[in-house]
Amino acid sequence: MKRNLMMVGVLVASAFASQVAMADAGSDLAKAKNCMACHAVATKLVGPAYKDVAAKYAGQKDAESKLVTKVMKGGSGTWGAIPMPANPQVNEAEARTLVKWVLAQK
Repeated sequence: MKRNLMMVGVLVASAFASQVAMADAGSDLAKAKNCMACHAVATKLVGPAYKDVAAKYAGQKDAESKLVTKVMKGGSGTWGAIPMPANPQVNEAEARTLVKWVLAQK
C-alpha cells in the first residue's frame, strides 16, 4: 500500500514538473522570439492578450494547428485591422510549444 501511494506521488509530481517545464519553455520562447513585443499574457498590447486567445479558442479541436500556422505565416482579421506578421524565426516545433503555452493561459 505504501509503495502504491509513493508511486502515485511520484506520478503526480512528475506531471506537475512537466506542466511547469512547459510553462517556462513557452514563456521563455515567447520572449526569445519577440512575441512579447506585441503580446502580453493578461493585457492587450498591439495584439490580443494570450489569456484572450486561450478563451477564444477554448474547446476548438483544430485550435492548435490553426494557431501554429498563424504563428509561422501570420494572419489578419481575427482580432481587428492590425495584421499579425509571419515570424520566420519560429520553426514548427517552437510554434507548437508557443501555442500550447498560449492555450494554457487563463
